[in-house]
Amino acid sequence: MKENQEIQDLDNEMNENREDAAVEHANTDAHADASSAEEGHVEVLDTAHLENEVQRLQTLADDYQQRALRTQADFDNFRKRTQKEKEDFAKYASSKLITELLPIIDNFDRAITAAGDIADNDSFAKGVGMIFRQLESVLKSEGLEPMDTIGQPFNPEFHQAIMQVESDEHEEGVVVEEVQKGYMLKDRVLRPAMVKVSM
Repeated sequence: MKENQEIQDLDNEMNENREDAAVEHANTDAHADASSAEEGHVEVLDTAHLENEVQRLQTLADDYQQRALRTQADFDNFRKRTQKEKEDFAKYASSKLITELLPIIDNFDRAITAAGDIADNDSFAKGVGMIFRQLESVLKSEGLEPMDTIGQPFNPEFHQAIMQVESDEHEEGVVVEEVQKGYMLKDRVLRPAMVKVSM
């Protein structure tokens, strides 16, 4: 009887140990499942974070690339503008000198006109005429051209009207008389012509 009791106690103890082991095993599995779920969640969070970071860096790289392209374009435009300014400067470098020489041309022109009226001054007129043509030739080689104004429609870009006169020969707004010659230096107005315009 005593032996049966011992066997029964031993059997009960084994059953308790089995139940404890099962509970412990279940707790371990639950803990493992929870840990696994946490790791999966962390992995999902890390992937989302990395994707956001990649997107942010891509946007930043695109922005820097656009800035670099704009800077390059600005530099190219600056280089072209500087080159054109240098070309224009070289093209019109003589404009100050020629502007100062224009009154001399005017005086030569007047002297020739006045001397032509006097028969005794024929040789003088020829000499002055030769000097005038020489000076005119030098200035022409620099790109100076006198404007053709008489009979042309009045244009404020080329003409400076000092008077309006009645004219039977011309319709209204036409240059009828040139008081002072106008000049072009290459394709630019160096001095507008002083003119009288029909009304």
